[in-house]
Amino acid sequence: MKTNTIAVIGGTGKSGKYLVQNLLHKNYSIKLLLRNPENFTIKNPLVEIVKGDARDYESINNLIKNCSVVISTLGQPKDEKSIFSDAAENIIRAMNFNGIKRYVATTGLSVNSPFDSKNEKVKMATDWMYQNYPETTEDKQKEYELLADSNLDWTLVRLPLINLTSESFKTETSLEDCKGGNISATDLAEFLVSQINNETFVRQSPFLYNIL
Repeated sequence: MKTNTIAVIGGTGKSGKYLVQNLLHKNYSIKLLLRNPENFTIKNPLVEIVKGDARDYESINNLIKNCSVVISTLGQPKDEKSIFSDAAENIIRAMNFNGIKRYVATTGLSVNSPFDSKNEKVKMATDWMYQNYPETTEDKQKEYELLADSNLDWTLVRLPLINLTSESFKTETSLEDCKGGNISATDLAEFLVSQINNETFVRQSPFLYNIL
């Protein structure tokens, strides 16, 4: 197994681009799952592209073969049914098949965990998501439950609004509450990559936010 090859899902999304740049800056080899490889412009010998879809088990299996860690910043494709639990089922199954344990992924504030003590603002935001985007919001909760039931060393990072900026700010994590309204995409990428060899949040779902 190549110990420093990272499988990346969602690497062409808004926050995913920052993740890919961070990994390359740190000289990680990466395998990227892309629906449309022809739209990907980065040319780098550290990047291997796998054409496929997160809803397709064979695509995920091909992606994570010979990798040591899987990181996902998967977003919801426009005008399609919710993708999160379908992708999670494929990822869990393929990681078990390939003997890979470490999985780091991002999700939203609406996901609830047994350890939560969400403040009123975050509770209202969660309720708003359930009212306005019930399918994806319920599906993200299902993703959390699938991971909780799995035997993977997973970390599901819960995020407020992502600011697409190269600026960096002080960050804080909490297993109970989100005390900040934003996270810089640069800081998010740095945190996700820091989790590759960090066991602090294994099998947990921390909130990550900037303190401004």
